[in-house]
Amino acid sequence: MSAFDELMGFARDTAALGQVAGRLGWDQETMMPRGAADQRSEEMAAMEKMLHARRTDPKVGEWLAAIDVATLDEVGQAQLREIRRSFERASKVPADLAVEIAKVTSKAQGQWAQARADEDVPAFLPVLEQVVALKRQEGQALANGGDVYDAMIDDYEPNMTAAELADMFGTMRPRLVALREAVLAAEAPQALSGHFDPAKQMALSEKLALAFGYDLTHGRIDKAVHPFSSGSGLDVRITTRTSELDPFNCFYSTIHEVGHACYEQNVDDAYLLTPIGGGVSMGVHESQSRIYENQLGRSAPFTGWLFAQMKEAFGEFGIDSAAEFYRTVNRVNDGYIRTEADEVQYNLHVMLRFDLERALMQGDLAVMDLEAAWNDRFHADFGYAVDRPSNGCLQDVHWSVGLFGYFPTYSLGNVYAGCLNKALRDALPDLDGQLAEGDTSAATKWLGENLQTHGGLYAPRDVITRASGMTPSAGPLLDYLDEKFKGIYGL
Repeated sequence: MSAFDELMGFARDTAALGQVAGRLGWDQETMMPRGAADQRSEEMAAMEKMLHARRTDPKVGEWLAAIDVATLDEVGQAQLREIRRSFERASKVPADLAVEIAKVTSKAQGQWAQARADEDVPAFLPVLEQVVALKRQEGQALANGGDVYDAMIDDYEPNMTAAELADMFGTMRPRLVALREAVLAAEAPQALSGHFDPAKQMALSEKLALAFGYDLTHGRIDKAVHPFSSGSGLDVRITTRTSELDPFNCFYSTIHEVGHACYEQNVDDAYLLTPIGGGVSMGVHESQSRIYENQLGRSAPFTGWLFAQMKEAFGEFGIDSAAEFYRTVNRVNDGYIRTEADEVQYNLHVMLRFDLERALMQGDLAVMDLEAAWNDRFHADFGYAVDRPSNGCLQDVHWSVGLFGYFPTYSLGNVYAGCLNKALRDALPDLDGQLAEGDTSAATKWLGENLQTHGGLYAPRDVITRASGMTPSAGPLLDYLDEKFKGIYGL
């Protein structure tokens, strides 16, 4: 057996164990009894200890040194690139630090959920302080004297830097703020009101998931405090949540997570349980969830179909026409929650988190001052005060589980989605007619063939450029938002 074959066999086993660890995380947020938290943290720590040992095994370095890259095809070279990247990054992090991070973040997730339910920030901050300290140590090890936050970002979007993201946000902010001010000054569309049975919401969510191509023979839909997608290949699970007063939260969380899940389900089967067998980056992943949710799911033709589905499920609910329903779905209004934010204001929520977590990682913001810093920044950006912690610094799960550097990929995904949407519309001139029938198959097939099937074969920006035919930039997204919302608000 060649060194490459031995390395790939080892990598497949590591990937399989990583999937098992991921399933433990899924269970913790969906099914696990609350009293199991301490034991689960030990289980997660044990899995991380084993995985870290495999990722840093000296044999990996020996295999890498023995392989002649020039003898490999494009797929083999991509596999080797990802293995080398993982090996070099993991080798910089001490094993005991990796294990401690897994242990503490597992506990922190449960404490965050309880603190969020209790509206009790002080109950969460001590464990968050531990998480931040540990992640800062990890960042310092990875940065090797460079920018700690850049090292964090690189976990989720390889070769992206905080400086590039800050420049991108600087380009986006003025146009987003100007658009928000214009639409908020105009007459608002009708708001949704009423009570919507959670069981019926879940039934319609499953219908939506199937409409967007989610394969339930290799997945499932459950409920969680914070919606997420988990897994890859033949076992890809999603969660959503329900609110009796706001079914859109459920429906669009579902569509969003289906975008993530379909990316994983549509990766070439030949890459299963290999280093390129999943989404290449979180920015590219978010491009799929956001284009499913927004450019497709919130489009005028698709909301016309959803309007009919809602009337069938819930009866009359106070909105008389598909045209008005479209405006209601896309209503721009005050709100605290990032995941529920309209397209105009969503990226402003991300920018807030980007700046705060960057300050936390650089040591410019103390964890104990986080709530005040969040509330001050939110008031400055949105013009009104945070009313309770679950609508403020306790709303997101990310920091409790150590996902620092993840938040900016949401906006990067929006930018990528803007480029993909432009190319998609050019390629499928009859798309609106299909969406009006609830048929997304042409759009999802195009995304599957042009992006999703490649998994991690190409670098993040390369796969977007290949699919869209353009170098990624914020222009197409901002143009799309201007056209859409000025049309909705008659500006």
